[in-house]
Amino acid sequence: MKPLTVLVLAPPADSSLRVLAPAPAGVRFVIGNRLEDLEEAAPEAEAACLVFGGRGLLEPVFARAPRLRWVHTGWAGLDGTLFPALVESPVVMTNSRGVFSAALAEFAMLGVLFFAKDLRRMLASQAAARWEPYEVEEVRERTLGILGYGDIGKAVAERARGLGLRVLAVRRDASASEGDSFVDEVMTADRRVEMVARCDYVVLSLPGTEQTRGLFGAAEIAALKPTAVVVNVGRGSTVDEPALVDALARGRIRGAALDVFAEEPLPAGHPFWSLGNVLVSPHTADRTATWRDEAMRLFLDNLGRFRRGERLTNVVDKRRGY
Repeated sequence: MKPLTVLVLAPPADSSLRVLAPAPAGVRFVIGNRLEDLEEAAPEAEAACLVFGGRGLLEPVFARAPRLRWVHTGWAGLDGTLFPALVESPVVMTNSRGVFSAALAEFAMLGVLFFAKDLRRMLASQAAARWEPYEVEEVRERTLGILGYGDIGKAVAERARGLGLRVLAVRRDASASEGDSFVDEVMTADRRVEMVARCDYVVLSLPGTEQTRGLFGAAEIAALKPTAVVVNVGRGSTVDEPALVDALARGRIRGAALDVFAEEPLPAGHPFWSLGNVLVSPHTADRTATWRDEAMRLFLDNLGRFRRGERLTNVVDKRRGY
């Protein structure tokens, strides 16, 4: 019996590839980060794991792989991966949802506490060797809202409840969270302005799709309390950045902790760099020492399911983009 050919779109020196060695019996991994590395094996390939290159590499490989039945991505977001031929095809797609959720939720709590405890002031006093006690905020019994209540949002809610925060959430299908012990109230997207107006902290954990582009816009930002803090661990494209910059620059809201941006790397001279009420993270909140290995182990688990004809985990809706 011929081995199952699996394309692995990754630099051959990628450290996470050690998780694939040795290949399971009956599996042949073909590894490369250039089309010429993969095109000879592509006609026989039935599965592919995307670790590098996004749509720019996957699309031409896909066109040369008529037997492909499954594509796995090593990250959670699909906004840089999907293309029409893949979306329209019967090929099943899975992602690495869950690998990043804990780290992103921890960053969300960092954003909350950074402003509640005024860490910028604390660090400035330390640097100047000034002993200046000041009043800090307790987050217990404050309200945190989550816009985009998927896997990441739920991880945020779990940690927020641990700090004693009241948790509200917005998701496309509110009934899917019925009985969820981590959230006090779940609303549909048409009520998002109502939700953010009630919140002391708003965490954005939305996927990057055409439907979510600019979803956190001028109306939502205008509805925020003057004391509100915005934390974004989803996608920069979901935020009306000029409206957010304006609100921050005028002191209309308290602050923002941002891990993602509309343009990355964040350009030199962007207002976010210099605004004193913004915490800038260079899209590094989920860049843990183990995430690549964890994503590869998730792929291997799904590879076993694929070979046994079982339902795969983390199947995405290609048309929705998540």
